[in-house]
Amino acid sequence: MPTEAKTEKEITVEEKLKALYELQTVSTEIDKIKTLRGELPLEVQDLEDEIVGLQTRIEHYSEELKEQEREIASRKIEIEDSKAKMAKYKEQQDNVRNNREYDFLTKEIEFQSLEIELSEKRIQETQAAITFKTEEIANANTLLNDRKGDLAQKQSELEEIVSETKQEEERLRERAKEIESMIESRLLTAFKRIRKNVRNGLSVVTIQRDACGGCFNKIPPQRQMEIRLRKKVIVCEYCGRILVDPDINIPSTLE
Repeated sequence: MPTEAKTEKEITVEEKLKALYELQTVSTEIDKIKTLRGELPLEVQDLEDEIVGLQTRIEHYSEELKEQEREIASRKIEIEDSKAKMAKYKEQQDNVRNNREYDFLTKEIEFQSLEIELSEKRIQETQAAITFKTEEIANANTLLNDRKGDLAQKQSELEEIVSETKQEEERLRERAKEIESMIESRLLTAFKRIRKNVRNGLSVVTIQRDACGGCFNKIPPQRQMEIRLRKKVIVCEYCGRILVDPDINIPSTLE
């Protein structure tokens, strides 16, 4: 039968440390790719959101314009209706039988005259609102075209960077998965937790000039000796990062 792969219990502490350090090395290279892209993904998303917002605003303004135009048309019909009533009442005044009927028709004519004035006032107000909305739509369209141009430029920049780094990132991510499968879940969880909580994403660091490579606090000589022996996983008492000696050898993942 073929030799089975080592189980978690058969993997030595030194091999665990090498796997953790290699995973850190690979993760750091992935971080560098993300840094190269910078804020472009967020800028692209912001521009896309702004464009959707502008398009929605223009649609709402356009609907309001249609409603205001319908209102003006309705007001004009009311004016014509009032004019027709006034003409009818004036004609009836010529055939009244008494003053009471004449006064009644006079009041009706005055009422219709006021209705015309009110409708004309509402038409003027609505026309002013239409002028304002039309200007707002024009301004929003200008801004929309500008943002679409900005988006096209940012997308082009992002696509160029992604195309240059995609193959390398995929290779690194695949290698990271392979390494993770070699690390016991407890250590992998600790690695990811530390990486998430530190600013530079370094979960595993080497000793540099007798100090932690992450927080740069001094490490006692006895502690350094224990780290060099690679017999157990040791973390920095100040920052909690996993410590490895600088001479630890790992496979060349980055070639």
